[in-house]
Amino acid sequence: MKNSLNQLTPERLWFYFSEICKVPRPSKKEEKIASWLIAFAEKQKLDWFKDECGNILIRKSASPGYEKHKTIILQSHMDMVCEKNSDTRHDFDKDPIIPRIEGDWVKATGTTLGADDGIGIAVQLAILEADNIVHGPIEALFTIDEETGLTGAFGIKPDLLKGRVLINLDSEDEGQLFIGCAGGKDTVARLPLIFEKAPAGWPSYEVRISGLKGGHSGDDINKGLGNATKLLNRFLWNADKDFGIRIASLDAGNLRNAIAREGFAAIVLPPAKANAFETAAEVFQNDLAGELHVTEPGLKFSVSITTAPSAVWIKDLQTSVLNALYACPHGVLAMSREITDFVETSTNLASVKEKDGKVIMTTSQRSSVESSKKDAADMVGSVFRLAGAEVEHSAGYPGWKPDPDSEILRLTVKSYKKLFGTQPEVLAIHAGLECGLIGAIYPGMDMVSFGPTIKGAHSPDERLNIPSVNKFWDLTLEILKEI
Repeated sequence: MKNSLNQLTPERLWFYFSEICKVPRPSKKEEKIASWLIAFAEKQKLDWFKDECGNILIRKSASPGYEKHKTIILQSHMDMVCEKNSDTRHDFDKDPIIPRIEGDWVKATGTTLGADDGIGIAVQLAILEADNIVHGPIEALFTIDEETGLTGAFGIKPDLLKGRVLINLDSEDEGQLFIGCAGGKDTVARLPLIFEKAPAGWPSYEVRISGLKGGHSGDDINKGLGNATKLLNRFLWNADKDFGIRIASLDAGNLRNAIAREGFAAIVLPPAKANAFETAAEVFQNDLAGELHVTEPGLKFSVSITTAPSAVWIKDLQTSVLNALYACPHGVLAMSREITDFVETSTNLASVKEKDGKVIMTTSQRSSVESSKKDAADMVGSVFRLAGAEVEHSAGYPGWKPDPDSEILRLTVKSYKKLFGTQPEVLAIHAGLECGLIGAIYPGMDMVSFGPTIKGAHSPDERLNIPSVNKFWDLTLEILKEI
């Protein structure tokens, strides 16, 4: 295993990816990476602009002889999903990501790598710096807050971009070209967090589930992965029914666009039920291992004696939360009738948290059909309203309707076949891309999205395939030369 990326080629691409890993860039906290990009532009003597929203645009003139070629927009997002293993000490606001090489893959150390979309940024910077790459006029657009709200794409003004051809550098499967994506919205439910004194003399346990793969709530929703929020709640719901447990705290999942990997609860129960409870926990662990051994071989479920809490949730709150989480759907709701093996509509039960005097249950819905997206959100919202929760839906973002006759698509397919001798797949993606919003702001924008292979995005298992980065780079340069 080697930790340095400086041995990899293209050298400048990997240099910039390594440098990007050093710059903290959580969603909604992109100030440091934005300042870093501006410093880069000034060093390269390139025109740059920061809009009201915080997006950065860097322009580069055409190579000699390419002045009449079309302006092409290269687009990525600045922010990254900040997930870490529970035993990893890392402050995403301050600490650098530590990449390492294992075989053909680049990984981080206990955290997300940020190849989504740091590798897209690195491609843009290497092209902007180079004096030996031929291209027409380039606009390099770096948006903010793609991962938690698409705020940057929402805030783009119609007069920002001159080009009308855009390559989105934010896809995660080499050999696949994307020309459409799902739209999405969030549904968040809140219940007042009310405590009462814990029963005296009741034994206390921590219930914990960990070791799940997690993953992207769009790309990975159809892979049969375990959801820590659902699985933990399943155990607690039955323990409530069978043993009369009382919940002192509950925390599962994290980000709205990630499948929950870990969760824990602190509970108490009547002393006479303790032995049966421990036996039930062993049975449940074996049940999960049997159900999920293929997709979740690292799953861990445990109960352990812990310090007695001073307070527990009132019973009505506990009943409402457990029933709502059990009834709340998670996973694929509908497959496309038009595209083979393509998820049309899904929902992700992302997390349950205690915050600001509330129990907050966060979900996200995706669909390539606008009416189905609304239906999914309404269905999830109705579950929480039945539990008496206050429900809020986000405004959401639109999908990107595929255009199989796209000029940039034809050129990209032609370039791919020329370079690699094979036909790329042309697909729509169930994940959200900023192309939907950009297309709404610039009607007629000709767009395609592609990238290298990234596995385990939005989880600490995120890894970037090195050979696919070379192909990603070569394809981008070929398109710049030919457009």
